Amino acid sequence: MEQQVFGGEHHSGRRARSLMQAMQRGALGRCPHCGKGRLFKSFVKTVNACEVCHEEIHHHRADDLPAYLVVVIVGHVIVGAFMGFEATSTLSTWQHLAIWVPLTIIMSLTLLRPIKGAVVGLQWALYMHGFGGTSEEIESHPEQSA
Repeated sequence: MEQQVFGGEHHSGRRARSLMQAMQRGALGRCPHCGKGRLFKSFVKTVNACEVCHEEIHHHRADDLPAYLVVVIVGHVIVGAFMGFEATSTLSTWQHLAIWVPLTIIMSLTLLRPIKGAVVGLQWALYMHGFGGTSEEIESHPEQSA
């Protein structure tokens, strides 16, 4: 597997894009290319193109990765905190529900947008899913090409 050389040349011969900068810009809800235009037009719906630099963003394919990452992060934090709290206190089930359910919902909603922005920034920096200027073709099944 070929890897991108950061700060130099991309493995495809194109200029390397800063991965960390693109992910930070995306996490802040900004265009990964210029850092000035908005990335989202609603809560997690991305704009079609940046209003400042006109970089097309509509073809990104973040799909379920942001939600999966949120579940992993929030699950580890909440379960770890719950187990630590349970070991040191004697709260009833209803008290635990009153603490952990709202905390889980708030953390999930707070993390979803920045993580999706970072994933879009990652795709842009690595020239993935149409960000490299080439359209993606759907591969046919191997048994059909024989």
